Amino acid sequence: MNATYLFAGLPVEINTIYAYVHEYCAAYRTAQAPLFAISTEEADLDYERAQAARADDKQNGWTSWGGEEKILEYLESLSVYRKIAERMPFYNVFLFHGSALAVDGTAYLFTAKSGTGKSTHARLWREMLGERALMVNDDKPLIRLKKDGTVTIYGTPYDGKHRLSNPVAVPLKAICLLNRGAENSIERISPQEAFPSLWIQAYRPRDPEACARTLELVKRLSQGVELFRLFCNQEPEAARVSFEAMGRE
Repeated sequence: MNATYLFAGLPVEINTIYAYVHEYCAAYRTAQAPLFAISTEEADLDYERAQAARADDKQNGWTSWGGEEKILEYLESLSVYRKIAERMPFYNVFLFHGSALAVDGTAYLFTAKSGTGKSTHARLWREMLGERALMVNDDKPLIRLKKDGTVTIYGTPYDGKHRLSNPVAVPLKAICLLNRGAENSIERISPQEAFPSLWIQAYRPRDPEACARTLELVKRLSQGVELFRLFCNQEPEAARVSFEAMGRE
C-alpha cells in the first residue's frame, strides 16, 4: 500500500505492508509528487518490537491491542516515522519530543522527560486561552529551520495517546523546559543552559551524517528562539505564570 503525505511541508511517499499507517496519516495526505519514499518490511517490525520491549513501552497499550496483527500495525507505524525522521535532517528538519501549541498564530513548545507534565501544561494553556489556542502536536512535532533563521514547527499525525494535533505550520517563538515544583516560577535561560535538554529531546538518527546534521540544527534552534525554564505544579496558576513570561512581546 502506498500514498504520499506532507511532513513538515515535504511530500513523502509511504509504502507499507498494512493499511493502518495510511488511516493514521489521512489528514496529511497530498497529491504532490514525493520528495522521497520510504518502505517497510518485516525486519523493520522486528526491530521496532525489540526497541519497544527494551523501553518497556506501555504508553499506548500496544501489547494488548487485541491480537498480533494489531501489534504489527502499530509497530509498522513506529517504523514509518523513524524512517522519515532519519531522512528529515537532510532537509533541515528534525523530530522533537514535546507538546506544542499556537496562540494567536505563534507557537510555544513545552518539553521535558516523559511523565513530567508537558501535555497537562499545554492543556492548562488551552483551558485558560480558549479559542485563541490551537494544538499543533502533543508529542512528536517536526521543526524546520531555514537559512534566514526562521524556525517553524509542524503538526504531524504522530501526536500522542490523546491524538492532539492539527496539520498546520506555525512560527516557533519559545521553548520551555518543564520541571515539577511545588511553586510556579519561570526564568529565561541561555542557549548553553538549554542545549543539553534540547539535544536529549531531539530524535538522534542512527546514520552518522544525519545525526551530525541534527546536532547542528539543534544548536541553531537554541539560538533562534526564546528559552525558558519553568518549575510548576499542575494548577491553573502555572499556565498564567508561564504565559505571562513567554507570551510577552
